[in-house]
Amino acid sequence: MKLPKSFYSWLTISGAALASISFLLIVFTLAITLLSPSDTSGYLGLFTFIILPVFLIIGLIIMPIGTLRKIKRDKKNEVTREVKFPIVNLNDPGQRMVVFIFVTGTAIFLLLTALGSYELFHYTESNEFCGTLCHKVMEPEYTTYHGSSHARVNCVECHVGTGVDWYVRSKLSGLYQVYSVIAGAYPQPIETPIHNLRPAQETCEKCHWPQKFYDPKYVTKRHYLMDEENTEWDIQLLMKTGPDHKALGQSEGIHWHINPDVQIEYVSSSRKRDTILEVIYTNLRTGNKRIFTNNEADDHSKKELPRTMDCLDCHNRPSHDYLSPPHFVDLAFASGEISQDLPEIKAMAMGILMRDFPTTDSAMNYISTKLYKYYNNNYKELMDTNKIALDKAIAAIQEGYNKNIFPYMKAKWSAYPNYMGHVESMGCYRCHNDNFVSDDGHVISKDCNLCHSIKAQGPKGSLEYANADSSLVFKHPHDMDDWKEMHCYDCHSELY
Repeated sequence: MKLPKSFYSWLTISGAALASISFLLIVFTLAITLLSPSDTSGYLGLFTFIILPVFLIIGLIIMPIGTLRKIKRDKKNEVTREVKFPIVNLNDPGQRMVVFIFVTGTAIFLLLTALGSYELFHYTESNEFCGTLCHKVMEPEYTTYHGSSHARVNCVECHVGTGVDWYVRSKLSGLYQVYSVIAGAYPQPIETPIHNLRPAQETCEKCHWPQKFYDPKYVTKRHYLMDEENTEWDIQLLMKTGPDHKALGQSEGIHWHINPDVQIEYVSSSRKRDTILEVIYTNLRTGNKRIFTNNEADDHSKKELPRTMDCLDCHNRPSHDYLSPPHFVDLAFASGEISQDLPEIKAMAMGILMRDFPTTDSAMNYISTKLYKYYNNNYKELMDTNKIALDKAIAAIQEGYNKNIFPYMKAKWSAYPNYMGHVESMGCYRCHNDNFVSDDGHVISKDCNLCHSIKAQGPKGSLEYANADSSLVFKHPHDMDDWKEMHCYDCHSELY
């Protein structure tokens, strides 16, 4: 089989070699991918569907460039050819074979291109693609995602959703993210909230049905104090997610904010959405509007555009919740991973975890070294009789750190506060603080009983219970009477 003379140039041959090798490697890695679907590393797909196809395309582009350069050079050197265009004669067995090979090769190439494009689509939509390719950058999000209640919901279902338009938007946005990773231009930590995120009505509400958010929920929160006995302190709350009876719909309760007959908008002072300047309430049935202004805000000159409140304004960490040290240590106590029989272990853990460490490894070493040293010096008999419990506690504290604090990206609970509550962040208090007043005198109340009722509280075994429909007045585990004069996060956000 003879090729045109214009093919014989080093540039054309190099392009053909690059394209051929890339094509063969794509076929090889694609075969591995299809035969080993359990591979979740993400890197094989990166080579199969992104890197190698780029080299294939480069090779295919080089070939005609080399051919054109060869033709131009031959023309300049006055090299003549008897036939300027190929003559196809299928009666000639040689030409017939060339055409057969060309048609067959083209069909195979198009088939593999279609298969590769399909696999590329699914690969770029996979959790592994989102979380593992840029390992250091996305490690915090990927780790917390696996510990969330949405761990079986694919990343793209929230971040992209269905439809071609949002798919294209996400890929265009991804190009800048790729550049940021390659150039090291990404912020540490990654800035939130994400302002180009698809509205919750088009993602969250595909699974969650707002009209059925009715029943109040009974919640038990278990805490452990920083005393020698690690005293357990429980509080049982009736969370008023909806009204007392589902027949009342969303007329009251926490999820009143997304009542379809009501529209809540707010104006914040920055893109962080943490300081609210105005709240605009609109009754969609009557058209009545009421504007609440924050009288305590220092500066009303800097305003963002009004935003319509949706699920993510309270549930802002639905899949990437970074637990604070008190939170994940209390969970380890409750699950039995940390024993209450270890004196002062809660206080020691908090003293260690309030420090900032340069790397995760340094944190792991410090946690184990500090605790072993402390108990060796102060509780020598415990090291002889119950060292296994201490080993288990150290492992639990280290695991909690690994899952919630990421020094490289400076990602932790204080960088990404959870607004579903008010203990460790402003949360509800961004609006419910008695400072928002409308022109006709209405106030957005700070009354705790709007959202929950305390049904029981106190140390284990000595709980104080509320009677019938009544609610207890909150009692702080530590002796302090001025808690009503401040916000919870004023203290809790400063401790760690």
